[in-house]
Amino acid sequence: MENAFEWMAWTPPVAVFFSAVVLMLAVMTVWEIRSPTMERKGFLPIPTTRGDRLFIGLLAAAYVNLAWSGATDLTQWIGAGIGFIVLLVVMRWG
Repeated sequence: MENAFEWMAWTPPVAVFFSAVVLMLAVMTVWEIRSPTMERKGFLPIPTTRGDRLFIGLLAAAYVNLAWSGATDLTQWIGAGIGFIVLLVVMRWG
């Protein structure tokens, strides 16, 4: 049987990125069950919950990674690090 993931370039940075996403979703699910969130207003133009900020932050991190891999030949670890920082900023102050 052909490998179902053969089309994907599973490099270590890509595997770490997707593993981190899965881990964040699991942690946020437990956190939301134990302590439901209230909407708040940060620098984003809409009131958001923790889940909203996680979704927006993950999208932003994905776009940073795509832009990094398309715009530079430098190691993807740097792009992943910048994406993680963007995610943290959106989660904290978004």
